Amino acid sequence: MLLAGRDLLFDDPFGFVLLFGAVAAALLISISVHEASHAAAALSLGDRTAKRLGRLTLNPKAHLDPTGTVMLLVAGFGWGKPVPVNVAALRNGYRSMALVSFAGPASNVLLALIFAAMFRMGVLDAGGAGASVGGWLALVVFYSVILNLILAVFNLLPIAPLDGSGILRGVVPDAWLPAIKRLENVGPILLLAIIGLQFLGFADILGIIFDPAIALAGALIGA
Repeated sequence: MLLAGRDLLFDDPFGFVLLFGAVAAALLISISVHEASHAAAALSLGDRTAKRLGRLTLNPKAHLDPTGTVMLLVAGFGWGKPVPVNVAALRNGYRSMALVSFAGPASNVLLALIFAAMFRMGVLDAGGAGASVGGWLALVVFYSVILNLILAVFNLLPIAPLDGSGILRGVVPDAWLPAIKRLENVGPILLLAIIGLQFLGFADILGIIFDPAIALAGALIGA
């Protein structure tokens, strides 16, 4: 995300500071809502683990993962600290786990729609983002729409430890679970390979995934 605005650091340092602050604020909002939604869903389905460990909160300190936060700030994709869930305590086991996993991305989509509506209804002006208080707030909300959609799309990938893996495990027939387990074991390696290929310039896999989300953000905002 900030890589795209790195030229500002030398051409317009103040503009870069505004951009950094806006992206950071949008990041805190997006990840906090995402992780708190997992905790709320788990509690509603019978597991109090996340609540007991202080994860049922919108306080960013409870949810930020250092590496995932830096990646999201710099590159535009990342992750929060996983919410602990005791599948055995959920009323329907892995079927309920699919709902807990889905709650995070679903909350990001809902938040993106709410923020985009602020532009559509004329509460904020996407074209007026700038150095004023109102302009900076518009910048925060603008990036909140983008980051929430990116978080939703990224986390829906069926690769462990992303939410899509938990959703997949909860919806497939029981006979498929051994294969899903094997896929989960190689998930982190596969995820690192995708990220590595992206940064080395060998394959724009993340671009293929994120470009439609960014385009959707622009359409929702009306930019």
